Amino acid sequence: MIKKILFTFFLFVSISAIWPVKMVVRQEKQEQDIQLNEAARRKFDYYFYGALNAKALGNYDQAIDLFQHCHALDSTNANVLVELGTFYNLLQEKNKALEFFRRSVTYDPDNYYYNMMLAGLSKELDLKQEVIDIYSHLSQLYPGKLDVRFELANAYAEAGEFQEAIDTLDELEKNTGTNEMIALNKFRLYSMMDEKEQAFNEIKQIIEKNPSEPRYLVLMGDLYLEDNRNEEALSYYEKAKVIDPDYPALILSMVNYHERTNDKQAAQAELQKAVTSSSMDVEVKLQLLTRYLGILQQSRQDMKQVNTLFETLFEQHPNNSQLNMIYGNVLLLQEEKEGAAKQFEIYTEANPEDPAGYEQLLRIALPDQDLEKIKEVTTEALKHLPQEAQFYFYLGAVHYQQENHREALEVFEDGLAKATMRNPMVESDFHGQIGDLNYFLGNKEKAFESYEKALQLNPQNLPVLNNYSYYLSLEKKDLDKAEQMSGITVKAEPANPTYLDTYGWVLYEQGSYILAKIYIERAIENSKEDDLSAEVVEHYGDVLSRTGEKEKALEQWKKAKELGGDSPALDKKIKTGEL
Repeated sequence: MIKKILFTFFLFVSISAIWPVKMVVRQEKQEQDIQLNEAARRKFDYYFYGALNAKALGNYDQAIDLFQHCHALDSTNANVLVELGTFYNLLQEKNKALEFFRRSVTYDPDNYYYNMMLAGLSKELDLKQEVIDIYSHLSQLYPGKLDVRFELANAYAEAGEFQEAIDTLDELEKNTGTNEMIALNKFRLYSMMDEKEQAFNEIKQIIEKNPSEPRYLVLMGDLYLEDNRNEEALSYYEKAKVIDPDYPALILSMVNYHERTNDKQAAQAELQKAVTSSSMDVEVKLQLLTRYLGILQQSRQDMKQVNTLFETLFEQHPNNSQLNMIYGNVLLLQEEKEGAAKQFEIYTEANPEDPAGYEQLLRIALPDQDLEKIKEVTTEALKHLPQEAQFYFYLGAVHYQQENHREALEVFEDGLAKATMRNPMVESDFHGQIGDLNYFLGNKEKAFESYEKALQLNPQNLPVLNNYSYYLSLEKKDLDKAEQMSGITVKAEPANPTYLDTYGWVLYEQGSYILAKIYIERAIENSKEDDLSAEVVEHYGDVLSRTGEKEKALEQWKKAKELGGDSPALDKKIKTGEL
């Protein structure tokens, strides 16, 4: 039985699927048409309808087995051949799928859908001539299906037969008349043949048929600009401006033109004029405004010059909260955090179910370690967005940092229960935090269970690997497992003092004192002086004591005390000079 795979879209890929493809020179039939007797026909029908039902129910293993039974009874049935080909295609057995599709067309050569499926797979396998043959065959069978002719033109172009592609599009144009899609494809093909004037003539024909439509004039200008023919481009932009000077695409094209000709000031003036125009739609203004801000950033101009522009926009569109979001980001670039926060607050009030506003407020509060503000923002966000995991995480982290451990645990557990976990790594982090909190609260078995769940979701979760291995070492259990997990963290981040200390301590608990000393010394060497942990220094003293360096051990214990180490065990070691 072929290994089960969940085909989430499988119901849509049978004969209803349409893919571009190619036709083979028909093979001679090695099998003659099979005439089933009445009993065999009933058996075939039983298997076939059973297979369709199994497929509809998502029982794909059963479905493919039943289709194979059908194939054993009648190897010439095109319907069965297509179904089997579809299965093998989704199982990534492309050559086997291709053979089934080819045979289905052999036994039902005029079937539109079977040919299209064969064409699609042939195209995927880069069988260019076969794709051409299939679409040629279909265009003769179904002359009214214009999409087939378009696919045939694409097939010729893919094979490098540009003139044949153009001829096919010319035939198609006789039925449809001149239209933008055909003209653009012919433009592309003539350009590839280096017949530039013929290429531009295709667009000129559209303009002649639509003389009052600025879109085609702008298109022509854009194509000339892309071809570095700036004067011709400008002439078409000027023609479009006569028809509609506020046409949004024209403004963007003029900006591109000014940038191409190195006139940044003109590009800026064009955008500023458009953005402040009272007649232009606000959505277009927002698009242009974004482009304008981009130009200012690229040219490293003072962003404060746009503040008066925003004042005008707020007067024109006082209820458009997107302006508040954009202005908030602009103020952040100006390092005006207070003003930016006010804009984001206005945005969240208008859009309480959009996480973006809350996320921007957190972006301001997090670097400043403003725990109360983080708590306020995340609490409000979760009233409207209980499915968003990040807000549980930040709120839980604040409670953790404020030593509200039970509240933190409740928040993380609430997040697991209610939030949509779009990423297994995020879910792994939640389990890791729950593990840490449970260990701190004395629920050690629950902690280790949470760590296991975290590592199932993300086996490379380094903080979880570190904490899990360290706590196992403190419990003096599963030390081989602890050493293996901690070793992964040290290999991943060989200069991380926390990971080096944990690995050294696990080795210490295993009795490997010399190796433990090496790793804990590395931990100290890689620690910044103001970040040196009392715990690491105390560990170093313990290791030195085990290696017989009693005086040095006492020095390290005293240093740990100076760094804030505060435990009866440390005091006893300092008093006695012994472990």
